Amino acid sequence: MENLNTSAVALPRRRESSACHRIRRRQFLPIPRQEAWAFFSSAANLARITPSYMGFRIRHMHPPGGIQEGQRITYTVRPLLGLPLTWLTGITRVEAARTFTDEQLKGPYKLWRHRHSFEEVPGGTVVCDEVEYQMPFGVLGELVHRLVVRRRLEQIFDHRQRTLQALFPVPCNLG
Repeated sequence: MENLNTSAVALPRRRESSACHRIRRRQFLPIPRQEAWAFFSSAANLARITPSYMGFRIRHMHPPGGIQEGQRITYTVRPLLGLPLTWLTGITRVEAARTFTDEQLKGPYKLWRHRHSFEEVPGGTVVCDEVEYQMPFGVLGELVHRLVVRRRLEQIFDHRQRTLQALFPVPCNLG
């Protein structure tokens, strides 16, 4: 009988790659694009549109002030079971009053890229969010995504839309 010592056999490595997931949302706000830009490009307003159960807190911003390429923002969130998690975001692209992109530099995802864009339309602005993300931990991460993460992200963006509707209500003659 032949001895098959698996530690001596070179087995092909399976590349662990996780799926790239996307969330896309569009919302009309009855405000000028400049006003929408001012609101969304202020990191402080992120806390206003994030559900309170997330425990969102900005810890550090460098350089301070308005949004700019290269800016880094550190914040704490409590996404699951109230456990605090540090998230470091980098602003990787800014086109004033039109679009900006933030990317996770440290946090719970293997990849998180969030593009915010603002399109001027009659009577206001269409705000677009496009998020690309990947889960860590291969198959286990994908399972957690299916069971919890996707639903939670949809809830967060639903909350965000409701909050924005309350902050910037559509006048009756536009709706």
